[in-house]
Amino acid sequence: VQLQASGGGLVQAGGSLRLSCVASGSIFSTYVMGWFRQAPGKERELVAAISRTGSSTYYADSVKGRFTISSDNAKDTVYLQMNRLKPDDTAVYYCACRRIYNDYVPTGGYDYWGQGTQVTVSS
Repeated sequence: VQLQASGGGLVQAGGSLRLSCVASGSIFSTYVMGWFRQAPGKERELVAAISRTGSSTYYADSVKGRFTISSDNAKDTVYLQMNRLKPDDTAVYYCACRRIYNDYVPTGGYDYWGQGTQVTVSS
């Protein structure tokens, strides 16, 4: 499995960005997809994840109501729409996936990772 993330950039606080992650092959029916982030000096954290059917999602408390994860199976792409961005959202964002056989959305155990994309939010 190969994942290619894009869409990061520099934005002012209150602005929006949309991250995209293209997967090699049609994997969404058997993989849960997630977006993680890691800020300098901090541990990597799961920001959002979506189940293989798209019916279940997970959001970190810090992004609830501001970020939305979605997937387009026809394009083998998962998105992270980020609105009302804050300086604390500044980090390298990674997409990741994990093979799964149910509709559960795990918070760990992701096996495959894309390269990161930098998101910088200025105050």
